Amino acid sequence: MAGTDVSSARGDAQPAFDCQSCGACCSYSADWPRFSTEEDAELDRIPEKYVSADLSGMRCEGGRCAALRGEVGKGTACTIYEIRPHVCRACMPGGDDCLMARAARGLPVN
Repeated sequence: MAGTDVSSARGDAQPAFDCQSCGACCSYSADWPRFSTEEDAELDRIPEKYVSADLSGMRCEGGRCAALRGEVGKGTACTIYEIRPHVCRACMPGGDDCLMARAARGLPVN
């Protein structure tokens, strides 16, 4: 996902979004990074310090996922990228969720 050029991947005129210079989806809402279809073994791999107290999803601080490092809109990285939840994997650069999060953070959507 990170660094994907959406216009090349789709073969259309969609703008390119680079996840590592964005991070909007990871700082959109404390209610968004929720666990849903993960197997117990997958959830067990996520460090406890990043899991919410009620075990329903990722721990957030001010609507921002605790596993996100860096400055939103400038340079970010997921500290658990390889083991991130399914909802995080499903958010594609330039997709509806991406554009909604970018707009909410005041980042360009086109």
